Amino acid sequence: MEMIYLDNAATTPVLDEVVEAVADCLRNYFGNPSSLHRLGIRSEKLIKEAADSVGAVLHVDADEIIFTSGGTEANNMAILGTALARQRTGRHLITTAIEHPSVLRVFDHLKSQSFEVTYLPVDKSGLISPDRLEKEIRPDTTLVSIMHVNNEIGSIQPIEQLGRIIKSINPNTVFHVDAIQSFGKLGLYPKKWGIDLLSLSGHKIHAPKGIGALYVKKGVRLQPILFGGGQQRGYRSGTENIAGIAGLGAASKFIRRELETKSAYLYDLKNRLVAGLKDALPQAVINGSLESGAPHIVNIGFPGMKGEVLLHALEDEGVFVSTGSACSSRDRTVSHVLKAVGVDDRIAGGSIRVSTSYLTTMDEIDAFISILASVVSRVEKYSRR
Repeated sequence: MEMIYLDNAATTPVLDEVVEAVADCLRNYFGNPSSLHRLGIRSEKLIKEAADSVGAVLHVDADEIIFTSGGTEANNMAILGTALARQRTGRHLITTAIEHPSVLRVFDHLKSQSFEVTYLPVDKSGLISPDRLEKEIRPDTTLVSIMHVNNEIGSIQPIEQLGRIIKSINPNTVFHVDAIQSFGKLGLYPKKWGIDLLSLSGHKIHAPKGIGALYVKKGVRLQPILFGGGQQRGYRSGTENIAGIAGLGAASKFIRRELETKSAYLYDLKNRLVAGLKDALPQAVINGSLESGAPHIVNIGFPGMKGEVLLHALEDEGVFVSTGSACSSRDRTVSHVLKAVGVDDRIAGGSIRVSTSYLTTMDEIDAFISILASVVSRVEKYSRR
C-alpha cells in the first residue's frame, strides 16, 4: 500500500538534501561556535550561512535571525520578551481568538501577571476586522500578535494592512506575526509590512523538528527568556543546535526555489481537491473561506460524523490527515478555531484537515478523493446500523 501523506501542516517529510546537510554537519562541524579556534569559527560560519538562507526568504538581513528550538519557543520569546521588556511603557496586549496554543497560552500566563489582553474576534472566514483592531490600539498597547495563516482553517490575515494600521496609530507598538504556516508558502515582507518580530518553524518546511527561528527587526528590544552564555547577541543563550540550523538553512534554500518557481502549484492542488470534493462528496462542508484561505490547508466537515473515526479509517487505507492542530489533537474538546468561526458542533466534530506541500502530487489528490468518498460511504452505512 502506497502512503498518501496529507498532514503537512502538522509536520513535513525531511528532504534528502536536508538529511545530507545535517549529516555533514554532525560529521564535520562539531566545534562549538563560541570557541575561538578554527573549528569553532567554521561552525560559526555555518550558522551565518543558514541565517543568510532564512533571511533571503524573508528579504531581511542575516543578523536579524535568531535560531530557536522551534516555533513554540520563537512565539514565547517574541511575546514574553516584548511584554517584559516594555512593561513600564504599558501592559496592554492584543491578539486574536484563533491563535495557536503557543501564543494563546503565553497570553493566558501574562494575564495572570496583571497584563491586560484584548482578544480580537473573527468572522466566519476566520478574519479579524481591521476597523476593530484600529479601535482597540491604545497609547499603552505595547504588543499586537497576529498569526498570518491559521493552522486549522488556513485563513490569511491581511498582515500588510494591519501593520499599517498599528504603526499609524501607535508607532511604538511592537507587531509580532506567527508565520509558521505561511513561511515558504506565501510571500513574506516584514520590512515592507511593518513587522517587528516574526516566528517560523523548520519542520513545517522539510527541515528537522527542534529547530526554528525568530526574525527580530534591528532596534527592537526583547528581554531574554533564557539566560546563560549570551549566545546569539544575548537574545537566546545556549550552545546552538548547529545540525538543526544547517538543516533549516538547506530547507530554506529549497522552499525559496519552490516559492519563486512554483508559487501557483499549491493553489492548483487545492483547486483540484475542492473540485473533486464537490463532485464526489457534495455533503462535505468547507470550514472557513476558500477565497481568503491559504493554498495548502483545507478543513472539511462531515455533519454528524466523527473526525477521529474518519482519520483512522483513512489511515487504514494508507492516507494520513489530521482532525486539527497536531499540538492539541489529543484534546477531545471541539477546536477553539472552529468555535470562533461559528462552525456548528455537528460539523466541527466531523471535521478533518487536509494539508499539502510542494511534494504532494495531483495523482495523490485524485486518489485521496476516491478513498475519502469510499470511507465516508462506509462510515455512513455503519452509523445507520
